[in-house]
Amino acid sequence: MQATPPHIILTCEHGGNTVPAELADCFQRGEAQQHLHSHRGYDPGALLAAQRLADLLAAPLEYSTTSRLVVELNRSLDSPQLFSKFLGPLDSVTRSRICDRYYHSYRNRVQERIAQQVNAGQTVLHLSIHSFTPRFRGSRRTLDIGVLFDPARSWEVTVSEQIVAHLKTAELDARYNEPYLGTDDGFTTFLRTRFPNSHYAGLEIELNNRFAKFSEQSQMRWCEAIAQAVTRACLQ
Repeated sequence: MQATPPHIILTCEHGGNTVPAELADCFQRGEAQQHLHSHRGYDPGALLAAQRLADLLAAPLEYSTTSRLVVELNRSLDSPQLFSKFLGPLDSVTRSRICDRYYHSYRNRVQERIAQQVNAGQTVLHLSIHSFTPRFRGSRRTLDIGVLFDPARSWEVTVSEQIVAHLKTAELDARYNEPYLGTDDGFTTFLRTRFPNSHYAGLEIELNNRFAKFSEQSQMRWCEAIAQAVTRACLQ
């Protein structure tokens, strides 16, 4: 147990499918529109969950509603997935402008918020809220919630184990590092290079995106279970 509970910060990188007006022409065709309104364009239900968790945990939330098809906030700058094919060939000036307006502005804001707490001697538990499609490349994903972390960072391991254990008591199918690995290219992976294990734990909380179609009561049940699991993990 830590001497004082960590400062919780919530983020949601894929909260919407908004396309800036200057890039709207790139998304007029049918395929682009189809992608834009699917999980390829954003994470259905993720922002709603993040907002409810922010209320339940009394924690700050940073989020973006710019579509991941404009720029992928959860990838590194050298990732081939940074820009989607719908933008077409981009010159360096356009790439820089998009990154400055949407990528750097968001990621710098989150990093600065974390740095303020760490520099003040506080520990930070960062929860990055996402959702995943229950069917991917022909395979069915049956889990409800995935908790993604880096197995090499002891604090992340401890907190993740406690969160998953509490979620299971709430009869939710919660699993470690599914449907993705916590060490894959992502924002939390980058932030681990900036802040030490002793002061920063970055977890991705992946919700099965059928959550977006739940009744309000069922959505709240999941959010309350997650909030309770996080709270208990922070107190142990």
